[in-house]
Amino acid sequence: MERPKSLVAGNWKMNGLEASLAELDATIAGAGGASCEVAVCPPATLLTRAVARAAGSDVAIGGQDCHAATNGAHTGDLAAEMITDTGASVVIVGHSERRTDHGETDAEVRAKAEAGWRAGLTVILCIGETEAERRAGATEDVLDRQLAGSVPDGATAANLVIAYEPVWAIGTGLTPSEDDIVAAHAHIKRRLRERFADGAEGVRVLYGGSVKPGNAETILALDGVNGALVGGASLKASDFLAIVAAAP
Repeated sequence: MERPKSLVAGNWKMNGLEASLAELDATIAGAGGASCEVAVCPPATLLTRAVARAAGSDVAIGGQDCHAATNGAHTGDLAAEMITDTGASVVIVGHSERRTDHGETDAEVRAKAEAGWRAGLTVILCIGETEAERRAGATEDVLDRQLAGSVPDGATAANLVIAYEPVWAIGTGLTPSEDDIVAAHAHIKRRLRERFADGAEGVRVLYGGSVKPGNAETILALDGVNGALVGGASLKASDFLAIVAAAP
């Protein structure tokens, strides 16, 4: 099968005030005609303004999380429909920081992914092992558990993107070996094919975990890597665009 078009998505996390939109403007200006798809997920406070700035451009805007319910007494949460209502088209669910900081379970991540689909959003669903799990040789077991528990039925290349983010590599400057990245991505794709058969063909698997301009070209060229979910390096347009330019 032909390699799917790469996606480079920026996750700003809990960073960004109105002045930061200048970096988004620079990203939008520099991403025109990119060989890959590009998305930026700013904090919720900037979603509406980011969508307005990105209108008509090659940059998609997304949310960083959503609640499983359509509405209700959930102070501080955002329904997936609220994200869609801003004009955004993407949502991240299951990021390790949500799983760790907020105790999100696979079942909760699955419900959030279903909510994203219900609202017409493309879901970037994050999975990955901790350092202790990797040292114990449990990486594939962890990926199997998270894929089985977090990914809803009905996954297709149109509605789902998987982001493999080894937890120990996020924001640390550490990355797995090239062989380890290839093996993890191959394992994820094999499990998706086993579960969804032809429906899984073309589901992109991104790598995330200290992706930066200096290592992007190498990582993005690896077999089975269909792009990157970028954290800190997405906050500065010049760094993020260097990663975008490295995508095949």
